[in-house]
Amino acid sequence: MSEKSKQAAKSKSKKTSSYVPIDSPIDRLHPMIKIYAIFCLGIGCAVFPFLWLAYSVVVFLFFVAWKAKMLTKFAGFITAFAIPITVMLLFIQGLYSPKNVTILADFGFAKLGLEGVLYTFKTVGTLLVFLGSFYLMTTTTYPGKLVTAMQDAGLNPKAGYLVLASLNVVPQIQRRIAVIQEAQTARGVEVTGKLKTRFTAFLPIIGPTVMSSLIDVQERGMTLEIRGFGAKGVKPSSLTELNVSPAEKAIKRVLVTFLILCIAFAFSWAIFTRVR
Repeated sequence: MSEKSKQAAKSKSKKTSSYVPIDSPIDRLHPMIKIYAIFCLGIGCAVFPFLWLAYSVVVFLFFVAWKAKMLTKFAGFITAFAIPITVMLLFIQGLYSPKNVTILADFGFAKLGLEGVLYTFKTVGTLLVFLGSFYLMTTTTYPGKLVTAMQDAGLNPKAGYLVLASLNVVPQIQRRIAVIQEAQTARGVEVTGKLKTRFTAFLPIIGPTVMSSLIDVQERGMTLEIRGFGAKGVKPSSLTELNVSPAEKAIKRVLVTFLILCIAFAFSWAIFTRVR
């Protein structure tokens, strides 16, 4: 695949997926290493009994975002999610959790408990690790490379297509909505202003947007079948070739070791607290 073809494919991918084509060490990393990072870091922080590990990993993800040249976008994404979910869980778990024993504040109608607060921050930290690592994976991984890597790992090509279609569906819908709104503006339809005005302009485009997305998926499936995508007894080939470097193999071993240590510590801590 020529360099010109790669640039054209990446330019098209930028319009139809979450991928942001920025040359960085994270962008060049093998996609399967990023998938390993999502599960190893996320599950490790989920089973670890203390909340400091999750926030240490979140700080590490900020460093990764800086290396990926996406620090500002990543910070905005994390902030937009962390603030509302923290407030909501603090209200539910902090005030009304049945595990609350140590009271931090008495508001009359409810009491803020230490156990609920700790559970809230532990849950939020784990969610930030999962969402932050997944966000970095989707924005720094070219979809074609991701599907090729998953197929090289043994994933069925049809399942790979489903993964690719799932990753692209939301950006495609957003792109179609933007096109329809531009057409409405050109016709003199008011699409900005008060909430009622925006809702009135947005409501009629929901049906056509969803239907056109479903039709697009169907047409892609038919095109793939015509080109022999479902042929049996034939090994599918790919224009994208991926190789795992020794450094990436080392990163994979570190991630797996991290997960094993977290699980081992969690079991040891559970046994220790029961015996004590």
